[in-house]
Amino acid sequence: MSWQLDGTYFENCNCDVVCPCASTDLAAPADNERCRAFFAFHVDSGKVDGVDVGGLTVGLLADTPQQMIDGNWRVGLFMDAGASEEQATKLAGVFSGQLGGPMAALAPLIGEFMGIETAPIVYSGSGRGHHVTIGDGVDVAVDDLASPLDPDGPPPMLAGLRYPINSTLATGRGTASRINAFGLEISNTGKNGFSAPFSWAG
Repeated sequence: MSWQLDGTYFENCNCDVVCPCASTDLAAPADNERCRAFFAFHVDSGKVDGVDVGGLTVGLLADTPQQMIDGNWRVGLFMDAGASEEQATKLAGVFSGQLGGPMAALAPLIGEFMGIETAPIVYSGSGRGHHVTIGDGVDVAVDDLASPLDPDGPPPMLAGLRYPINSTLATGRGTASRINAFGLEISNTGKNGFSAPFSWAG
């Protein structure tokens, strides 16, 4: 079995800008007693075991201890309602880490899988802005930061990371954040955001 996914992602968590977890390879604790992070992945092109999954979007919600490397994460998966049963099964295998790849390194940290919620997902990205809605329960927008020293230039970046998504992340801030899913109600407006392309294989 083999697979390849290429696309774009963004995230929003309740840390202040910039999240110490991602910027230190999980060595530093989060800013709050619990880290509550949302991730949206849009697959521009990809196949999993020969099944085309291009054009689909997957979301992840994580509720973790302050020191993320301690494990006992609670994780829920959002599946695109536009995916067929076969596509959904393949994508769940990738994003749970069951099919190897970057997410497999995080799988041992998960103590509770909260399940899968399937809903229509609308993902958009243009310039500095990134936005996703998932059914009626998720509406999250992140804007990449603009440097006051170069407002029209690229956003400030974190580089040299051992982050499973990408070793370089654009820093950002949540401009709107409303999540009501898996028994959690979260608003991370004004809090940390990251974005990047991703290219995964397994």
